[in-house]
Amino acid sequence: MVCGEYGGAVVFVAEHVPDNKRGFYTSFIQITATLGLFISLAVIVATQQSMTPAAFQEWGWRLPFLLSIVLVLISLYIRLKMKESPIYAQIKAAGMSSTKPLTEAFTNWANLKLVLTSLLGATAGQGVIWYTGQFYALFYLQTVLKLNSRTANIDVAIALLAGMPFFTVFAVVSDHIGRKKLMMAGLLLAVIAYLPIYKGMQQAAGNNVVSVSSVKDKVTGAIKLTPLTTDEVTGKLVPAKMADHANQFMIVLYIFLQLLIVCMTYGPIAAYLVEAFPAKVRYTSVSLPYHIGNGVFGGLLPLIGLGLCAATGNIYAGLYYPIGIAALTFICGTIFLKETHGTLIWSEANKPA
Repeated sequence: MVCGEYGGAVVFVAEHVPDNKRGFYTSFIQITATLGLFISLAVIVATQQSMTPAAFQEWGWRLPFLLSIVLVLISLYIRLKMKESPIYAQIKAAGMSSTKPLTEAFTNWANLKLVLTSLLGATAGQGVIWYTGQFYALFYLQTVLKLNSRTANIDVAIALLAGMPFFTVFAVVSDHIGRKKLMMAGLLLAVIAYLPIYKGMQQAAGNNVVSVSSVKDKVTGAIKLTPLTTDEVTGKLVPAKMADHANQFMIVLYIFLQLLIVCMTYGPIAAYLVEAFPAKVRYTSVSLPYHIGNGVFGGLLPLIGLGLCAATGNIYAGLYYPIGIAALTFICGTIFLKETHGTLIWSEANKPA
């Protein structure tokens, strides 16, 4: 659900459910992004199991992409059957809808201020946390710690499966104590806990990776990392061995801990975004901070993380980016973000035109 339809999906669900259970019901949309990653890892592992490594490298990797066509057709069918959300339909019938939602959302200072506050005080930090706890963790296991690709996929998939229910748990908690408290707590935890968690993963891998060297592909310009360890005899840095004797339980546990932080920030954020904006520009206003926060701030994490590791040789340098963004978002959110818990979104539709 991390796609162009996210804004419409959360608005559609949120406007169909009771105000006091908005976090609970929208949490099922939040689960879908991680569920999609879990299913993709499961399909990749199953495909790898069904053929030789050589066959998978040559043509088998295409099969998961081909299978996704089925999901596209299903989602298209569902989308074509959907109607307008009830609040928007009532506002439109009363002649209160916006004829220029983009203009109204981004040239009206009151709305633009809400968009910027939601981006810099919530979704930017949430985006980097989501990517760090899932995609970056997988990259780190495979590329830095030299865990076998299949084993890393399985470890991450197990942690995702164990963590998914907590999207709903934290969203329900936000229905009772508020959205802002949980999101700010998740941001602060990320700032404090990421370095200890990733140092724990390094120890659990068991192959004592302490640094990385990098080279650029002369044709593509892509950066390739070589994990390094300290030779016990010479004391020099040498290429590390594969992590064949890693403590899998601890690796899964460390990824699961990251998933809890993801759930604290991502679980309540759909309800917050819906409650933060007026109905007539809600779809547009929800979509912009969400997609910039996740698509730009979060989406750049793998590239920036790889670049920082390559530039410094420090295996933890890639974490400085998400820690920095989470810290800035925590500060902005703590100062400027308003608590939206308890907002009665139907009240706007019931006002006289």
